[in-house]
Amino acid sequence: MTNTVDRDSRGPANTASSYGFAAPPSIESFETLGVHRESSVLFVDIAAPPMNLLGPAMVRDLVFFIQQAEADRGLKVIVFRSADPDYFIPHVDVTLIQQYREEAAKLTGEASLALMFRHLSASRLVTIAQIEGRVRAAGSEFVLACDMRFAALDSAIFAQPEPAFGAPPGAGGIQHLVRLMGRGRALEVMLGAEDFNAELAERYGWINRALPASELKDFVQKLAHRIAKFPASGLATVKDRVNAIALATADDFRRDSDLFGEAARTPESQRRFKAAFGSGFQTRSAEMDLAGLIGSLED
Repeated sequence: MTNTVDRDSRGPANTASSYGFAAPPSIESFETLGVHRESSVLFVDIAAPPMNLLGPAMVRDLVFFIQQAEADRGLKVIVFRSADPDYFIPHVDVTLIQQYREEAAKLTGEASLALMFRHLSASRLVTIAQIEGRVRAAGSEFVLACDMRFAALDSAIFAQPEPAFGAPPGAGGIQHLVRLMGRGRALEVMLGAEDFNAELAERYGWINRALPASELKDFVQKLAHRIAKFPASGLATVKDRVNAIALATADDFRRDSDLFGEAARTPESQRRFKAAFGSGFQTRSAEMDLAGLIGSLED
């Protein structure tokens, strides 16, 4: 399902116009997203080998995708999935922080994943994350920005491990997790930097439901199509009123983003990132157990 077309030089695969979008002429397809439309529902498969790290290409694709989706008045619901059974989005590519922030600015005018994700939360579109595999750090913050989250009991793993590197979550994790879980559990999740399976994530409120993998796809598909049958105006009004109660202000997201950026540049954080890379950080095999990797780092 992955489109592997670069905007500049490579020939088209699935064109943006085939999704029903009014696409800018320069946009031919997405490098890291595969898109399938069923009536008023879009199913989006994230595919960025080798392990779906959130880097400049994925952020660029998400920005253009969100812009196109919001411009399509016939679209009501988006379901985000992963083409990789082991990794949904494990975290950002920490070697390319400045580059992916520059791409995020093309949506909101600010070089911040936090503001980009908040834009998605505030959108009129209903977004659902169908989660299999590992979703940590900014990956967790991406699914938290979605309106609903459903995960596979068999494979989904969640973590918010930034404090293990000396930084706070910077793309909305603090704002969402405290509201969803309460103070004590949110502190346990972030300060402990452990992996949580889907069953525990459901119990803590991280996700809506954990289901067997064999049931997950059909459940999400039926829910997405059910929601898409209802009037768009009603869906947007409900989202707007719920967000007025539960979605933190842009300033709160902006502050967390700034704190993450500042902390990630400190000598302490840089030493811990270097040590993590020495132990296999950002490699597919080592990050199957990221909690074990960061727990073994020396101060």
